[in-house]
Amino acid sequence: MSSAGALHPVDTELVVGAGCSLPPGRYGYDPLRHRVHRLGRQPGNTPPGVTARLSVTARRTVSHYGHRAWPLLLLDTGHAAAALFLAARALGTGESEVRLDGLAGSPLAAVHIPPPGGRGQAHPDGGARVPDLPGGPPTPAELLARRSTPPPLPGAPSQDTLREVLTTAERAGAGDLRWCAAVGPPRPALVALAADGTTLRRHAAGEARPTLAAWAAGQAWIADAGAVLLAHGCPADADAAHIRRAHLRAGFAVHLAHVTALRHGLAARPVGSWQQADLGAALGAAPDRDWVVHGLALGTRHADEENTT
Repeated sequence: MSSAGALHPVDTELVVGAGCSLPPGRYGYDPLRHRVHRLGRQPGNTPPGVTARLSVTARRTVSHYGHRAWPLLLLDTGHAAAALFLAARALGTGESEVRLDGLAGSPLAAVHIPPPGGRGQAHPDGGARVPDLPGGPPTPAELLARRSTPPPLPGAPSQDTLREVLTTAERAGAGDLRWCAAVGPPRPALVALAADGTTLRRHAAGEARPTLAAWAAGQAWIADAGAVLLAHGCPADADAAHIRRAHLRAGFAVHLAHVTALRHGLAARPVGSWQQADLGAALGAAPDRDWVVHGLALGTRHADEENTT
């Protein structure tokens, strides 16, 4: 699973109802031993199946990233929710529901997985159903093979592939953010999905990747990436719930877009650390209204292939 600085701050509590292999109750998960331990009884209104409630232990991320930690913690939580959602779909469960509304500080997110043969239903944590990836649910092998590709990520994706990746992100983002992609020569531009969802339109002309590299904490390799998918929105005066929701949704959507990219044979790497990335102002709109929240660098060749050519 993607995590800023490989710090993995997301904690999971499982609330187990009827129809599961574990007896009903509340359980903590120990990722180092891959074991659960019972914490107590489940709430009285627990639905059948299991609900994974996600929170964070912030101290390691804060010690590494300082004031930049909170957005990264939220993005990591969104990625974790996506990993659980995709794992459930790969194992053939019923329709899972995901809560990424940003209304609560803890848990930040929740994924409800119905029991085998069951159907998703309303539950105390709330939530919404998420469309499957284009091409259907993932296989376990796809998920086990998903990795963030080390840079560089050269080679421009095809228009059709880029459209599939943008489509996945927009569907998973559920309208909380806007999505575009920076592409290079021969016609450098920011492109986005057209209204009909079947083609790409030019959102803005010009080469954006060097600016994105500067905004992304000076990661120079981004200037040469084949394309960079961007989640943008979340004005500077947004309230806490809006900020949480935007970043949770961005992490969730980029995770699913990453799997779609890998299905098309692309190299891909999430980019979560953005500074002064006011995309709206850079395009001539009012400042502080349209910030880059998350990104996914894309290429057609992996770093190890590049090093052997």
